[in-house]
Amino acid sequence: MTQTPATGVRVGVQIQPQQADYGQIRDAVLRAEDLGVDIVFNWDHFFPLYGDPDGKHFECWTMLGAWAEQTSRVEIGALVTCNSYRNPDLLADMARTVDHISGGRLILGIGAGWFERDYDEFGYEFGTAGSRIADLAAAMPRIKARWAAGNPAPTRDIPVMIGGGGERKTLRVVAEHADVWHSFGDVETLRRKSAILDEHGAAVGRDTASVVTRSLAVDGSDPDEVGDELLAAGVRLFTCSAGGPGYDLTNAAAWVRWRDARA
Repeated sequence: MTQTPATGVRVGVQIQPQQADYGQIRDAVLRAEDLGVDIVFNWDHFFPLYGDPDGKHFECWTMLGAWAEQTSRVEIGALVTCNSYRNPDLLADMARTVDHISGGRLILGIGAGWFERDYDEFGYEFGTAGSRIADLAAAMPRIKARWAAGNPAPTRDIPVMIGGGGERKTLRVVAEHADVWHSFGDVETLRRKSAILDEHGAAVGRDTASVVTRSLAVDGSDPDEVGDELLAAGVRLFTCSAGGPGYDLTNAAAWVRWRDARA
């Protein structure tokens, strides 16, 4: 991932692919890039998470292919892909392709999955939280091996973002495989789980304090109130979200201004 000069502080915005026509989503992505955010994310679900549960919704990876052509500067990715929905080798090849379409701007955000309706209605085995995390752990070496075997190879080492906060299992997978860890919660929760991540890192031989970027959801937070404390706690990627159909980017704009004031 590229870094904002001087501080390494970055801002992401998740454009929720729900409750909107695709033209409204496309417009929101353009506005986000023009605003100056560093990364534009969508998510990987098949039904809305908020609002009308049967409202408009679009698929993640076909959308990322379109975003790769539409945008020119921002990095793009899912926050996050559900590992359960695609064969890991297929997912790796999809990611490699979007990486090339975008000119090396893809982040592979991935997680174990949790939204049971997706599983039930699309015919996937829901299993248990433990089985889904074990599947994610098993998928990561396959993804990386498929990238290594691809022709052409990815344009770069595609950054892997893993989302989740399970202290015993998920953070172990983060320690082993992630370049970015995405989490939720207040600063105290972040500090505690970040320390646990570093314990896992020591166990697997990775200096996660220096090689794993901390990303945090900051929806609705005022950067002038919480930004410096989160920065001191180790957060370097601050991510907010915007929902359809209007896609209000006011919060993202505030974080961009805060970022730029520290550059």
